[in-house]
Amino acid sequence: MTESVAPDDWNGQKKISLALQGGGSHGAFTWGVLDAILEDERLDVEAITGTSAGAMNAVVFAEGYLEGGRKGARKSLAKFWRSISDAAAFSPAQQKIIHMFFRDLPLQRSLAFWWTDFLTHYASPYEFNPLNINPLRDHLIKMINFEKVRAMTELKLFVTATNVHNGRVTIFEGKDLTADHVMASACLPFLFQAVEIDGVPYWDGGYMGNPALFPLFYETACPDILIVQINPIERDETPKSARDIQDRLNEITFNGALMGELRAMDFVNRLIDKGRLTGDQYMRTLVHRIDGGKFLEPFAASTKIDASWSMIQKLHGFGREAGKQWLGAHYEKIGVEATLDLRMAYR
Repeated sequence: MTESVAPDDWNGQKKISLALQGGGSHGAFTWGVLDAILEDERLDVEAITGTSAGAMNAVVFAEGYLEGGRKGARKSLAKFWRSISDAAAFSPAQQKIIHMFFRDLPLQRSLAFWWTDFLTHYASPYEFNPLNINPLRDHLIKMINFEKVRAMTELKLFVTATNVHNGRVTIFEGKDLTADHVMASACLPFLFQAVEIDGVPYWDGGYMGNPALFPLFYETACPDILIVQINPIERDETPKSARDIQDRLNEITFNGALMGELRAMDFVNRLIDKGRLTGDQYMRTLVHRIDGGKFLEPFAASTKIDASWSMIQKLHGFGREAGKQWLGAHYEKIGVEATLDLRMAYR
């Protein structure tokens, strides 16, 4: 990725593509990872594929970098997440007073959480939000110059959404992106009305690709893919309450498509290694992962709507720590070998 504002910004660095998972306010963990990568200055990001909050991080990263290189990207990400917190934009209740009053209490005890939980179980967003009000979209329009993002050629962007009519994954590329495309990627059907683009309704991309990896196979030359995973794969305890069961189902669902893609990548890599496929036909991918599991496992999936600044700061700090640890342990292996055992990852 070559930067017109700061042409030496990425010179001589190792190339990598980023794959950013979605997960509401837990996307602040990914912000922390990106912050550490940008501060480290040893990676050249060729492409980013993202879903939901991962898509938001991707477009904020891109627009900020266009404006001011690494420092611009770091500044834009920090500004975006602060604005998310100030407006409680991830909270479907969208009630600032309630959010402020209960922000220091556990989310499960807050009136806002239980009111939202009631609404989403017994009414559709077409009933409890007939005007389809979504302040998060307004924030994106205010924060992001999508015209500049669409004109960007230095960095490839891919945003994932789910086509409601046919149930298939849809990939929106950087040259086409608007706020609606990003909101489509983040549209949880129990909370928001489907986002229509050219007459087609879309739901959250996490159902079919969280994030979708396959665009990186066809549209990039870089074999290294770094996945920033924020939905825990494993939990040691069996969920027993209705809320815990629903939370775990959500985590499994939003990791399912990714597990399938990892299995396919492992299959192709093994065929290449055995000489049944050639490198001229297929790219042997080197997959890496920064797993937020050990940091995020203590937080229930329902905390993804907790946009309090204390929560955002905590997740950002976890992400920075995880990013620095990964760079310290694995930077030398980038471009040489994978650091994620694919077979162990999907088994």
